[in-house]
Amino acid sequence: MIRAIFAGIAALLLAGPALAEVSIQQVTSQRGLHAWLVEEHALPFVALEIRFRGGTSLDRPGKRGETRLMAALIEEGAGDLDARAFAETREELAADFSFDAWDDALSVSARFLTENRDASVALLKSALTHPRFDQDAIDRVRAQVVSIIQSEEKDPNAIAGRTFDERAFGDHPYATSRNGTVESVSALTRDDMFDAQDRVMARDRVYVSAVGDITAADLSKLLDDLLGELPEIGGLIPPRAEFTLTPGVTVVDYASPQSVVIFGQEGIKRDDPDFFAAYVLNQIIGGQGFASRLMEEVREKRGLTYGIGTYLAPMDLAETWQGSFASANEKVAEAVAVVRAEWARIAAEGASDAEIAAAKTYLTGSYPLRFDGNGPIATILVGMQLDGLPVDYLVNRNSYVEAVTAEDIKRVASRLMDGGKLRFVVVGQPKGLEPDD
Repeated sequence: MIRAIFAGIAALLLAGPALAEVSIQQVTSQRGLHAWLVEEHALPFVALEIRFRGGTSLDRPGKRGETRLMAALIEEGAGDLDARAFAETREELAADFSFDAWDDALSVSARFLTENRDASVALLKSALTHPRFDQDAIDRVRAQVVSIIQSEEKDPNAIAGRTFDERAFGDHPYATSRNGTVESVSALTRDDMFDAQDRVMARDRVYVSAVGDITAADLSKLLDDLLGELPEIGGLIPPRAEFTLTPGVTVVDYASPQSVVIFGQEGIKRDDPDFFAAYVLNQIIGGQGFASRLMEEVREKRGLTYGIGTYLAPMDLAETWQGSFASANEKVAEAVAVVRAEWARIAAEGASDAEIAAAKTYLTGSYPLRFDGNGPIATILVGMQLDGLPVDYLVNRNSYVEAVTAEDIKRVASRLMDGGKLRFVVVGQPKGLEPDD
């Protein structure tokens, strides 16, 4: 029932506030909690997004996977309600909650109707402040996580990602799977769940956005009611990751007619003055769509892969610039050589005016499409806060893209890119490609 209700609301929200009409209010509660709000009273519905900075990076040594397991268990009963009773109550309220944990943040997403707002917030509060972590729920969810881990151990894409991270981040939490290992997850206890909750879900690292049928005064009260009882200070966030990735080729033997390839190098910080030039540059070399250089050179001209793409990954404690593709074993060596050559060519020559114009058109034209409802807008707003962006970023973002010049592209390409910097992690049995480690 919940999914059907929110699917109907989502369809209506596609005609929601246009980007130019998004007006952000900054709300501060009596207890000093902050949130960004976009009031939209056309429908009796609120989307609430909460992030706690730190995420799975706060896992303790030997307990990798504890934050992810804890996040999966938050909804499995709270207060006087066991898992089944909690689910039935949420269903009766037509509320929708979801919880997840990533490298740098734990996410809480809530959707609820105005008429049920108080009861929905009370139910969510019980999950955040009084989760039960019943042993039967821990055993059931743990088994699911272990199954995922075992599946990933045989998945070439997961193997490639894990191998890349191991070489890029040394002994930092970024180097290992946020799901943990079979051994680490199997050893986690009920007490570990309560400990992880207190370290991760604290008021000193919470970010909130709300979009929909709620006023600033009501949101202020909601913040204190919902989050006021959380611990004031969370666990210590680890230091920045030392980037240990060296150039070259790593091959992980995997019996398959094709190889999966992840390649990359050190990236750029989100607050770097050259970030938008790098953003446009990434779109040119391997960004979204079919017009990038790598799609043209690797797929269209040579037929070496079905698809190839790159992306910037500025995390809280490290930055990478990565790409990926899959190719038949006999074609991988040629594809790797083409990627290296194109990476070096754009570093030496920059990009053409036509390439830059096409990249800008795509990036500016696709941006408003992200604002297609209350939920997506709330997600964008909380992400802006995590990135330290100003409230007027929504209005100015496309102008930042448009301001990038050919000289900027050439300077940043020269600064960041060199085909010889790339590390290629190949999972498969590539022919004619020799590893150097």
